Amino acid sequence: MATQPAAFLGHGNPMNALENNRYTDAWRTFANSAPEPPRAILAISAHWYVNITAVTAMERPRTIHDFYGFPPELFAIDYPAPGDPELAAEIVDLVRPTYVGLDADSWGLDHGTWSLLVHMFPNADIPVIQLSINADQPLAYHLELGAALAPLRDAGVMIIASGNVVHNLGLVDWSKPGEGALWAQTFDDQVRTIMTTDPGSFASVSELPGFHQAVPTPDHFLPLAYFAGLAQAAGTTARTLVDGCDMGSLSMASYAI
Repeated sequence: MATQPAAFLGHGNPMNALENNRYTDAWRTFANSAPEPPRAILAISAHWYVNITAVTAMERPRTIHDFYGFPPELFAIDYPAPGDPELAAEIVDLVRPTYVGLDADSWGLDHGTWSLLVHMFPNADIPVIQLSINADQPLAYHLELGAALAPLRDAGVMIIASGNVVHNLGLVDWSKPGEGALWAQTFDDQVRTIMTTDPGSFASVSELPGFHQAVPTPDHFLPLAYFAGLAQAAGTTARTLVDGCDMGSLSMASYAI
């Protein structure tokens, strides 16, 4: 099988699932960059942030609408992709001695995953599994686990990390679509420099001046650590798929290798 690309995709506003814009265009471009259809997709979403590392292992993962206050059309979206229990078991073995639990019934595909995939693979005919983000582990753990997943790409698995470089909901300004505050743009640019020149130095992002304002909670930021680990394992740098901020305090930056 051909080596599959990997990406970090900034998913931002769930409404992107219903819209067509330059961000959704970039996600489609990434999907079309695959040398052949992937055997399966492994998604690492900001929205499965729990106190254990686990992978979905059900035959038919449910579509999770993990948000509120949005129009009915968004809640009506179903993404009926099959799961891949065999791939889930492969991951458990691949990353030993790091523990990964098999989740047969509690999770599914949350909007950090399906809001991207409805644009990338609208037929929902490729198996999809999710890996949780372990909230109890430090940044180094997520970088190392990302690197450990790298062999999956040579086995035909596309890896997608879904989050946001900047994600401060407390400072969201709905009157600024397509715009970012200066502090958000500055941090986004600094992270872009690291990702496109030296992803191996990713751990240094926590020392950037605007880190705590851009990353008030780690859930949306940590998927990027998995992608940085993948880039480091591949001995390469990231390329920018699309950049830009939204609603003042969200980054929509997306990267690929």
